[in-house]
Amino acid sequence: MAHKEDNEGKRSSHCTALHACIPKTSLPIVYHPDYNITFMGLEKLHPFDAGKWGKVIHFLKEEQFVTDENIVEALEATEEDLLVVHTRRYLNRLKWSLVVAGITEIPPLIFLPNFLVQRKVLRPLRTQTGGTIMAAKLAVDRGWAINVGGGFHHCSSDKGGGFCAYADITLAIKFLFERVEGISRATIIDLDAHQGNGHERDFLNDGRVYIMDVYNRYIYPGDGYAKRAIKRKVELDWGTEDSEYLQKVELHTDGALNEVRPDILVYNAGTDVLDGDPLGGLSISPEGIVKRDEIVFRAARRRGVPILMVTSGGYQKKTARIIADSILNLRLQGLIAAEALEGEGSVTGARRTSGPVGSQFTAV
Repeated sequence: MAHKEDNEGKRSSHCTALHACIPKTSLPIVYHPDYNITFMGLEKLHPFDAGKWGKVIHFLKEEQFVTDENIVEALEATEEDLLVVHTRRYLNRLKWSLVVAGITEIPPLIFLPNFLVQRKVLRPLRTQTGGTIMAAKLAVDRGWAINVGGGFHHCSSDKGGGFCAYADITLAIKFLFERVEGISRATIIDLDAHQGNGHERDFLNDGRVYIMDVYNRYIYPGDGYAKRAIKRKVELDWGTEDSEYLQKVELHTDGALNEVRPDILVYNAGTDVLDGDPLGGLSISPEGIVKRDEIVFRAARRRGVPILMVTSGGYQKKTARIIADSILNLRLQGLIAAEALEGEGSVTGARRTSGPVGSQFTAV
């Protein structure tokens, strides 16, 4: 992908609302009700819980951590926003319902008019993509941020798949490189059960981006070409359990952050590692997932590295509860919320923005 590291490149960026200033009274947690996909029950034809994002927010509201007033409302990524990474040819292909049916693995979409597919399927995914871009800027400004959706790590600039239609991780990093002073190195830690071949293909020849990927070696996508982009590759066997998994996550997270000190850490926190997940093939407990997220956040906060978390894959009804429990644990540990900004290795102050303001299914 092309590099735009000079100031002239930054000044030529298109106008976007996705890096607008967010009130300090808002928590850097990004969500919109439009994240959730509901359309005549067709969303149930894929094992992905297409309403899990709203459930996460519901649980966080029950615990009185978030309210409608203090979370950041995501904005839909526009075509101009998407063209920062995606080719126009790829975006035009999404105007064919057949193509979207293949990417989302919901075959009946073939028979629907594309305007309905755009409204009911792709608009939610564009809104989550906008949320990831917004959360990345918030992470730089506040030290941490969570997009309750996003993590479409199988999509690259010119190809979607595995329920991933837009390359939100690539877009978030590219937006920072082009628009935010002092952001020139990024690390992706991808702990979804599946290889993150989308962002890997996008950053294959980009030395500014360090990728660590921990995944089940035997499942989709098995993209050998994309693996060449992984700087720290941890391939897991079927049924890997908490003890081995957490040891490897901690060892390699510390190793990655010690090897290269990034200006932003993008953490792809898929919950499809959960025991019993129909696609992930691993055996991690709910407590193990909560501890995993704590390990990554603690490593970033200890080093003063801004961290963006996206939620990615997870194919059981209970994953929403686990994501919420993990976020609440991060708060309990003092790793997020306003008080975390004053902690050890915290990031203080905002950076200045340049430019205008084993199944038939695959997986996220």
